[in-house]
Amino acid sequence: MRDTWIRIGKKCIRFLLLLFCTSIAAFALMKCSPVDPLQANVGQTALGSMSAEQIEKLETYWGTNTSPVQQYLAWITDFLKGDMGTSLLYRQPVSQVIAVRLANSLPLLLFAWVLSGILGVMLGAVAGIRCGKWCDRLIRGYSLLISDTPAFWVAMLLLIVFGVWFGWFPIGMSVPIGVAASEVSLAERISHFVLPALTLSLTGTANITLHTREKMIEVMDSDYMLFARAGGERGFRLFWRHGLRNILLPAITLQAASIGELIGGSVLVEQVFSYPGLGQAAVQAGLGSDMPLLMAVTLICAALAAAGNLTADILYGQVDPRIRKGGAQR
Repeated sequence: MRDTWIRIGKKCIRFLLLLFCTSIAAFALMKCSPVDPLQANVGQTALGSMSAEQIEKLETYWGTNTSPVQQYLAWITDFLKGDMGTSLLYRQPVSQVIAVRLANSLPLLLFAWVLSGILGVMLGAVAGIRCGKWCDRLIRGYSLLISDTPAFWVAMLLLIVFGVWFGWFPIGMSVPIGVAASEVSLAERISHFVLPALTLSLTGTANITLHTREKMIEVMDSDYMLFARAGGERGFRLFWRHGLRNILLPAITLQAASIGELIGGSVLVEQVFSYPGLGQAAVQAGLGSDMPLLMAVTLICAALAAAGNLTADILYGQVDPRIRKGGAQR
């Protein structure tokens, strides 16, 4: 138990170091951007009509007249105190903007992540068990096709077919336009949620399906599976008792690693559906050079991706005790 806690502690330290390095990289990229925050948020016309004193006061207020090192140190000091700053675009505290956007994005990402994992394992297992059959060729063809298809193209296709042609789902936003938040029903929220979640789920199944298929083929050709079949085990019982555990560990690895790809895909998907989540906020903050908002969104996305990998590392030992330190001796 003590070794387990030490291992978890080391991984948590690496997690914090990763976030720190991510913040430095994001800040450096923001400073290299050719977009002028004053011009992007005030406007060229308004900026041109201001006096030098007014522009200086505006630069002082936003902290753009100091060196990049001073700006970063000021930002990270406030961030560690719980102050994320004020968004230049929304004129609101970044924490409030993030809270609203995260409430929209988190259920979307969580649903798509779980559904893509379940579908990927199921489809990969079926394809591996029925290797060479028509269902294997169908599943493998779908996975190869979807793995090379951009997420935004799938989003536009679903939007055109189910939103425009059939009219089954809304074509954008997370709630109906012109309706007060208190008057929006759960059914309306779900109807706006379906197409973005389905897009991310479909595009996230390909890699885990193909990898699970190959692992399942390897498991089916193993000696212990041959011995189990010789003992009379067939079908679902054979898969449940001898196949699932052996394909579950690599599936968890891939699924944890897919969180970063899922977040990246959500940026494009949210733009297509005008879904007000973290991805859309990141695009708007980047175009408007809203450093406080973009830095907060970047760190939250990095934390979600790193937390997925950290959780997977901790759960590995529960799925397969052989990988725990000293497990073989015990």
